Order: sequence, then C-alpha cells, then structure tokens
Amino acid sequence: MSYGGIEGGGTKWRCALADDDGDVLAAETFLTRGADETIVQATEFFQATEVPRVVGIGCFGPIDLRRSSATYGSITTTPKPGWAGTDVLGVLEASLGTRVTIDTDVNAAALGEAHRGRGRGLETFVYVTVGTGIGVGVFANGALLRGLSHPEAGHLRIPHDRTRDPFPGSCPYHGDCFEGLASGEALRQRYGHPAEELHDSSAWELEAQYLALGLLAVIHTVAPQRVIVGGGVSQYPTLLPRIRELTLELVAGYSGIGELTHVKEVEDFIVPPALGGDAGLVGAIELARMAAEVSN
Repeated sequence: MSYGGIEGGGTKWRCALADDDGDVLAAETFLTRGADETIVQATEFFQATEVPRVVGIGCFGPIDLRRSSATYGSITTTPKPGWAGTDVLGVLEASLGTRVTIDTDVNAAALGEAHRGRGRGLETFVYVTVGTGIGVGVFANGALLRGLSHPEAGHLRIPHDRTRDPFPGSCPYHGDCFEGLASGEALRQRYGHPAEELHDSSAWELEAQYLALGLLAVIHTVAPQRVIVGGGVSQYPTLLPRIRELTLELVAGYSGIGELTHVKEVEDFIVPPALGGDAGLVGAIELARMAAEVSN
C-alpha cells in the first residue's frame, strides 16, 4: 500500500509517494504557479509514479476545514493572486480518483514534527513557520487543534513602535499584525530586499524583537511544552539565539508559564525543526496514513 503527500506552499509544491512506513519512494518539487497549472502538475506526478490509496496535502491558506461546509477543502481569503476560492481537495480527488485529506501547511509541519521530530513525546507544542507569511500550528493534548477554523496566530496584534519603525505593515487585511511586521514579505517590503539578501544587523534585531513578541503571545495563550520555529526567514544564523534571549527577557521571570527562567531552559524550549524543510512533507504523508487508518 502506498500513500501520497503534498506540501502545497505559496512558493513551491512538493509531492511524494511513500510506503507503508511513511518512507519516501519518489518525490518532485516544482514552483507554485496558477492554481489549475499547479494542481495538474501534482496530479501528473502521481499518475506517472503510482496513484496512492490516500493523498494528504498540507496547503497554504486560509483553508475551509469545516467538514459540513459547502466549501470544505477550499482556499478562502488568500492574498495569493488567482488562488482564492480554489477547491484544492475536490479537484485533486476528481483528478486522481482517490481519497484526499487536507490541512494547512503549518499544521502538516506540526504533525510531521509530532511523529518524527522535536514534538515526539509531547502532549502540547506549537510549530511556527516564518516564511513569506507567518503560520502557527498547534498540537494540543495529542492532536492538531481545530475549532471554528484552524489557528491564525500569524494575524495576532503585537506592539508596533511607529516612531522607530514607521513601516505600515505588509498584511493586506490587517496591516501591522504579526505577519504584517515580521514575515518574509514584510522584510521585503520594508527594506526592498528579500530576507536572504538582507545583512543589516539592525534589521535583524527588529525582526527578532517582533518574533519574540509574537511568540510570547502564543506561549501565554497555548502554554506549550515546546515552540518549534521553522521557515526560510528563521534560518538567518543569529536570529533564533536572539529570539530566545528576547523571549526570556519578555517573560521576566513570570511563573505562569512554568520554569522558563534560564538560558539553558529556553534553548530547549524554542528550537528549530528536527526535520528541517521536510517537516511539512512528512506531515502530509502522515495525514494520508491517519486517514487510511480511520477508514479501515
């Protein structure tokens, strides 16, 4: 029996065919283009290898995850041109003739880390991805957290010192929300360069401060046992150590979130993903395996 996994990101899509144990047998990566073209390319990958019993996809969103909804499995109010309203789940199921299960890309990454990474053995943790946007997946009491929708902590409001940083924010909906101030797109718009070309230490200090403020809000809300920080922006060499320092300062010894009072503790609390850039794809495969188990 084989399983399929798709990491459907806003910049690139990754498809994989996996065996019973979730180990990858074949994979392909391609750029995210228009919705129709991208979904066709994903379909062709499986048709050229093997159409699996179940395909799991972790897709950029927001996504309608309410099973009773007429638009279940569709992308909703994304700012990505041409993708709003795309019925990702329905089109893939019709094209492949197999079952498809869907969640957000960051939830898939959290699931991957829960099964094969730094979330193993933990009841509650969060996965924060800092890339083009900011997403937060919450693994709570042994399962992915869902309610009215999936968590959208990337759109939390965080303090914005407009005197120091007059940038209005990049979010087309909220301006200077967490994502609007600290995402890769925010860096690009504020400084005129993508994150990988940005080497101004003061720019990265501001980025670390915004990320620490956002993480603090998530930590106080969810009370996770660990915070896993992934995404392309997070890979800047000095960023994660500085986020840890600033988060520790912001906690200020408050005992309401446990014993997070020393540098050594925060180093084990705010960590990079063990699976690196593969967390989302591993999680998408796990979504498929879990769906198959439920149907048995």
